[in-house]
Amino acid sequence: MQKTVGQLLDEKGTEVWSIAPDATVYDALRLLAEKNIGALVVIESGKVCGIVSERDYARKIRLLSRDSRDTAVSEIMTAEVKTVTRDRTVSDCMTTMTERHIRHLPVVEGDELVGLISVGDIVKAVIAEQAFLIRQLEQYITG
Repeated sequence: MQKTVGQLLDEKGTEVWSIAPDATVYDALRLLAEKNIGALVVIESGKVCGIVSERDYARKIRLLSRDSRDTAVSEIMTAEVKTVTRDRTVSDCMTTMTERHIRHLPVVEGDELVGLISVGDIVKAVIAEQAFLIRQLEQYITG
């Protein structure tokens, strides 16, 4: 049976680091480095309004020679955020991430952020599922 996002969050936890859209990119970078993570969910009035990643910094600050201390997160964040719910399958998420070329999916219930999954989380879940299937097949064959 395919693992769901909810099951994945139950295993890995639901802690999500976020930032406000009016925070500076410099503040976002400090938080990314401090927490050793690749993206922050941008929250305004309690709702997901964007996501900002190291990739956004590299492409929209460094390459354009902008100053991270003078630039708001809202200026570089991805505003069209694809989210998922706890009932989606790992396979669905893998497809979405591949098609949209994204590495993080905020998990929501209604408008409330309840978790974040990364491509690394998805890969680990797929590997674990494949290892389980291989063990089952080996047991069946050796019977």
